[in-house]
Amino acid sequence: MITLSCLIMEAKMMYETIFARSFSRHEQKKLGYGAFAVCFFITFTIFTVLKPYLGPLPVLNLQLSTGGFKMLMVEDTTSTQQIVAEIGRKEMEALVCNIMDRRSDFCEMSGDVRVQGNSSTIFIASSAPVDMLPENSSWSIRPYARKGDARAMKHVRNFTVKMTTGRQHLPHCTQNHTVPAVLFSLGGYSGNHFHAFSDVLIPLYLTSRQFNGEVQFLVTSKSLRWIEKFRILLQELSRYPIIDIDREEGIHCFSSAIIGLKCHKELDIDPSKSPYSMKDFREFLRSSYSLKRATAIKVRDGDDTKKPRLLIIARKKTRSFTNDGKIAEMARSLGYEVIVAEANGTEISRFAELVNSCDVLMGVHGAGLTNIVFLPENAVLIQVVPLGGLEWVARYDFGLPAVDMKIRYIEYQIKEEESSLIEKYPHEHAVLRDPHSITKLGWLELKAVYLDKQNVKLDLNRFRNTLLQALQLLH
Repeated sequence: MITLSCLIMEAKMMYETIFARSFSRHEQKKLGYGAFAVCFFITFTIFTVLKPYLGPLPVLNLQLSTGGFKMLMVEDTTSTQQIVAEIGRKEMEALVCNIMDRRSDFCEMSGDVRVQGNSSTIFIASSAPVDMLPENSSWSIRPYARKGDARAMKHVRNFTVKMTTGRQHLPHCTQNHTVPAVLFSLGGYSGNHFHAFSDVLIPLYLTSRQFNGEVQFLVTSKSLRWIEKFRILLQELSRYPIIDIDREEGIHCFSSAIIGLKCHKELDIDPSKSPYSMKDFREFLRSSYSLKRATAIKVRDGDDTKKPRLLIIARKKTRSFTNDGKIAEMARSLGYEVIVAEANGTEISRFAELVNSCDVLMGVHGAGLTNIVFLPENAVLIQVVPLGGLEWVARYDFGLPAVDMKIRYIEYQIKEEESSLIEKYPHEHAVLRDPHSITKLGWLELKAVYLDKQNVKLDLNRFRNTLLQALQLLH
């Protein structure tokens, strides 16, 4: 329309400036109509010829309406892409499936939703005629928030979301529910403490918090140990018993459901994509576990009555501090109250209280650092990065999320002489001289060498400045 208007105006201006003085008013009028017709014909021809070669516009909304059926097929913007299907009827059924997100696939639906656990199928009814349904009226969803990781996703059960025409083609309900449902998986890497939060708990909070507890959780790959570990958080998010959907032979019916979990990034929430933030999630944790401290201590010069508490995360199997006793002794000499504890050896509610009581948390890169979610605001995280070119994953997993949690972040990268790898490989070995040659072989090779076989013996003189820097941040 804009192009057509411009052409018309240009033609009119050309006509007025060149021909106006040469013809009578009646002849000018006839020529004007003729110019308009010529411009319209040329514009129409250009659009017709070039249409197949024109790229998509930044936002493309195509709607088809026939009776009660309305379908919004594609929405494409520079920031997000969604494949969307909407079914309109008196009860306003709807199906919205996002399969373009980098971290997870999920479908949101309302209307007549029926979940058949033994066939891994979720049905939603449409009032549209069969020939009006989209060509592909089913979506496959693996409800775990790490879809780009093939190793994780091969342990996640696949569910099919299927749109059918009319209730007569739906399986009969054996159990009706009065609240919405959220279906998610405890497969993948959820047994790892970091992945439990990054892949499940934070996405589950993002997806279900809006219901204020009035939601039913359907779990696939259920782990009783996992559920017991995080029972307090699960009960805060849902007031109803968890359904092990893998064992259900009947048909569970809901008025609305979300299949899969919304997820933004590692151990973090993007507030531009959600009404919630990491501040909200951390307040949720403090409330759930009755944590007392909202902010870290403020150190004042000359005040020896309040010592900042330093928690050293110990590890037994790998990436452990081989001189943690001397680290603790040095820290005490600088004015810290020091605690050394292993994250896996304590019930999570008790460990959350311990972390919340501290002002500085330090540890070698690993799942134990996930406990920064319990630190008070303005506390300090010291992440010790082992050899192996791991700076990128250290910052991505913990450095950037710490900033969004209002936690001050210090990164300490060890030198070769601080790594136990110097005792296992010759001085000129590629493991020490060229870590990139190992990491380019893939994550499994990197993990086997630099994460599974490496311990750390900190240079106390060098690390002393890091502890002093943390003290300065607490002033």
